[in-house]
Amino acid sequence: MSSVNDAHNDPLESARFTYEQHMQTCRQCHADAAPCAVAKHLLRLYNLARRDRLRAPGHPAR
Repeated sequence: MSSVNDAHNDPLESARFTYEQHMQTCRQCHADAAPCAVAKHLLRLYNLARRDRLRAPGHPAR
């Protein structure tokens, strides 16, 4: 349950959680063995949140 609470408090975790939940439950993604348009959009949101986290002040540069 803590992972659900963490996801609600952190935009990056929320985006990751939403994408993973979609991939687990989407019939189209499973039937086609390829991500559907919604999955691609959710992945894009996750990648944007991850990029924002990396660019945030105080985050160590890699």
